[in-house]
Amino acid sequence: MAISSVSRERDLGVSEPQTLGFLLLDNFTLISLASAIEPLRMANQLAGRELYRWYIITLDGAPVRASDGMQVTPDASTQAPLNLDWLVVCGGVAPQRAVSPALLNWLQSRGRTLRRVGSVCTGSWALAQAGLLDGYESSIHWECLAAMQEAYPRTAWSTRLFSIDRDRFTASGGTAPLDMMLNLIGRDHGRELSAAISEMFICERVRGEEDQQRVPLKHVLGTTQPKLLEIVALMEANIEEPIELDELASYVDVSRRQLERLFQRHLHCSPSRYYLKLRLTRARQLLKQTPLPIIEIASACGFVSTPHFSKCYREYFGTPPREDRGESVKIRRLEPILRQPTAEDALMQFSSASVALNHARGEPTYASIALR
Repeated sequence: MAISSVSRERDLGVSEPQTLGFLLLDNFTLISLASAIEPLRMANQLAGRELYRWYIITLDGAPVRASDGMQVTPDASTQAPLNLDWLVVCGGVAPQRAVSPALLNWLQSRGRTLRRVGSVCTGSWALAQAGLLDGYESSIHWECLAAMQEAYPRTAWSTRLFSIDRDRFTASGGTAPLDMMLNLIGRDHGRELSAAISEMFICERVRGEEDQQRVPLKHVLGTTQPKLLEIVALMEANIEEPIELDELASYVDVSRRQLERLFQRHLHCSPSRYYLKLRLTRARQLLKQTPLPIIEIASACGFVSTPHFSKCYREYFGTPPREDRGESVKIRRLEPILRQPTAEDALMQFSSASVALNHARGEPTYASIALR
């Protein structure tokens, strides 16, 4: 027997509007924030009442810039007396630079008491550093996967588009938060509502937790070269201790010569060159995203000596690893100068959700989904 919307909401404890706080970190990605908020706005519009309300928050209440340079003025600081049900940390470029002791203290004090805690894009970096993802499965953009696995091994990092694990939810970035929110809305208010929101946003389908991120190589090759994909997967899983090419060939039951031909035909390089590229790319991620010493990064990426690592790195990227790390430090020192301080804004009398809902009253879809 189908569960009615009324009993569903009563069972889930969501008959009252759920209040979300979107905590913006410096250089957050705007597309991820919009992908997370817009489904909530449309849920209210289609239901004809405020199922969700939300506030934009920054640590000190000052405006913050997105990674595209756009400045966003928040509704409140972390010190405002907001009665939140959910917290969503929104990250973007270089999240480790945006995480301060004050931010971590606030996350730890609030994060363990809320109904749901989550993140979009690289906001999971802050949650992991605060210890709020220990023992949870969490999603992160594939570009940051190596650094997150190295820095926070107590979290089960996934390449899924998003993960919902008990009271934690994390989305990899881009448009993945849209699918994650549609799944959460469906859990709270039924699939009819989430499907209707998807139709309003011209989405072909609501992607689920089983959907994986499209890692570039798999996207390019599809399923036409399973042996090549298997070899590359073995390479990616054995960065710290590289496997000899003859051994790789034997694992997938091809000859060394066949292995060479596969790489030349489809990836336009030798397998040894491709393996080196994987190791150097991982090294660059660790160099820019973690404070690990260069000698440890070299070892973690399968190089027997730091001089050999530096030589290969310079030949491939055109700059030595120390210089690359120096550029990251230089940018970090410039950020306080580039930021424009403003006076703290007063907390809005009405939530953004109520304003948007009022504007939507003239829309033909207003209250088109009955959730009595």
